Amino acid sequence: MNTLTTNFSTKYTSAPFVHIQDSDFKPAITELIQKTKEEIDTIVNNTEAPTFKNTIEALEFTGQQLNRVTSIFFNLNSAETNDEIQKIAQEVSPLLSEFGNDITLNEALFKRVKVIYDQKDQLNLSAEQTTLLDKKYKSFSRNGANLNEGDKIKLREIDKTLAKLKLTFGENILAETNKYELHITNEEALSRLTRRCQRSR
Repeated sequence: MNTLTTNFSTKYTSAPFVHIQDSDFKPAITELIQKTKEEIDTIVNNTEAPTFKNTIEALEFTGQQLNRVTSIFFNLNSAETNDEIQKIAQEVSPLLSEFGNDITLNEALFKRVKVIYDQKDQLNLSAEQTTLLDKKYKSFSRNGANLNEGDKIKLREIDKTLAKLKLTFGENILAETNKYELHITNEEALSRLTRRCQRSR
């Protein structure tokens, strides 16, 4: 059983790192991407007219477990990485980029969101609901939902490339930071540094 795909039974449901293996991440992320796709399909295939509850609210609650696992993984990759984690990151980043585009470029899903957005002044939404609706609509529109099919294909390729470049850049920065060493050979300079540290306490 993969710990990452179960509900954490720890205090405050914090990540049970002692039970998580590096090899757990890729299968967990792959499984949770599929699970989130099914959640999205449920919204899209709803035969009822789009409402705030069955579309915007439902969309907000999709992929929560996937978001949590990817947050754990990429924080580890940034703070305590190793060769295996970096290899997994190179493999799952394009999958996550493609999945993100599968959502924001989903024409049927965006159509439901737009129906609600166009009616927002008549829906008597709370300030919080209005903010969430605006956020969802702008997320779609700013990520290419209004593009034609040819430009959507180009956008997917660009996003896939950017995901890999971003990951490689972060790994290079981390590697250089870990390699950095400062050798102080001037005893007087070291003495002044020591005195400053003592005064700052």
